[in-house]
Amino acid sequence: MSEQSELLKHLQQLLRSKRSASFATLTNQGEPFVSMVPFAIDTQHAHFVIHISEFAAHTRYLLQRPTASLMLCTSEEEDKPVHDLSRVTFQVNAIAQERGTTSWAYYRDVYLNRFPDVEFMTHFKDFNFFALEITRIRQVAGFGAAKTLDVSEVQSLIKTL
Repeated sequence: MSEQSELLKHLQQLLRSKRSASFATLTNQGEPFVSMVPFAIDTQHAHFVIHISEFAAHTRYLLQRPTASLMLCTSEEEDKPVHDLSRVTFQVNAIAQERGTTSWAYYRDVYLNRFPDVEFMTHFKDFNFFALEITRIRQVAGFGAAKTLDVSEVQSLIKTL
């Protein structure tokens, strides 16, 4: 199996197994701010979908600067080196979805398909859906196995999930 195929296999495992990610935005002063967000995957457009409150700092920062990063990482295991953890960082452009539009309803359905238990939160006026369009991908599949991946290749992979 080629190095690229091995990386894509690790990426596919992460995308299928993780439901939350570290989410980095930039503050008004341009400083990084990291939080955790649950995410869904839009397999039609190869976007991530998040549903976040305007009361959260990361939402306010994202509304001012729509660039962010989303990082997925395998969980630590006892007696295994943390340097070998498989992880991937997606640089994204966040696209806010206007409530009441067709795209808002579409992303609501995508999100609720993964998190049906939070349907009640979609009625809260302070919560917004964002489609996260992937612009760059850096993956580390373990110690010494790092590579910048081709966005279109990863988008094709996401569309098969």
